Amino acid sequence: MTSIAVVPGSFDPVTFGHLDVIERAATIFDEVHVVVVHNPDKKPLLSLESRIDLIRTAVEKFDMAAKIVVTGWQDGLLVEYCKQVGATVLVKGVRNQQDIGYETQMVLMNRSLAGIETMFVLPDPAFSAVSSSLVRQVFHLGGDVSEYVPQHVIDIMAAAALSDENSAAE
Repeated sequence: MTSIAVVPGSFDPVTFGHLDVIERAATIFDEVHVVVVHNPDKKPLLSLESRIDLIRTAVEKFDMAAKIVVTGWQDGLLVEYCKQVGATVLVKGVRNQQDIGYETQMVLMNRSLAGIETMFVLPDPAFSAVSSSLVRQVFHLGGDVSEYVPQHVIDIMAAAALSDENSAAE
């Protein structure tokens, strides 16, 4: 029997913390689906397609890249995706107690809706204080985010920011 896990997130942008959790999940499960989901409470900087491409590029470097599927999901509940692919576990990176408190409600709902379990993974301590929103904020204020995201992510963020500036100028 193949063990399949789903690592969901908005990944806007994908950080080294996310990649650490994804890589560690790939050491535990036979197949890992990284699913870029739409969060109605957030206005993403990067398009869904860009986020998928950025993750694919980053995980190509992993020894276990063949075990990782990267896709998007906007067609309803994440547990429906899990059912479609036969996943039995959601893997969530948590950085602190606040994350655990937020995630606990979703854990209980997902288990109630579909019987899917959730596994919390703490990222490498070097990335435990890093969030995508913090990376975006530091980047927009001109700070160096190269310790937190791969270079190809910085390049796409810069292009997106330039595109936004050009759109605003028109």
